[in-house]
Amino acid sequence: MNIREKPPVTMTSREFNQDTARVKREARKGPVIITERGVPSLVVLSIQAFDDLKRQATDGEKSEPRPFKSLAESLADTSPEGDFEFAFPEFKGKFKGFEFE
Repeated sequence: MNIREKPPVTMTSREFNQDTARVKREARKGPVIITERGVPSLVVLSIQAFDDLKRQATDGEKSEPRPFKSLAESLADTSPEGDFEFAFPEFKGKFKGFEFE
């Protein structure tokens, strides 16, 4: 199972305590983030997802560290390993237009 298949479910610590069966169900589908006072504090994973992460970590120890890539290099990378998600921040101000000289 790839943990990137779906966005993680977020639950409060109160929901976690009151509905552990739901936590287990959701953890089989993907990571479950538990928050305390609105701040993420724990992540619950299925054993398969945990094993996948351990395997990735040990594979990474054997390889050379990746060199730093600029944003331009990252955008130009067409390999599957170079794929990444990016969400543009929402502009909440008032647009005043451009000034050209």
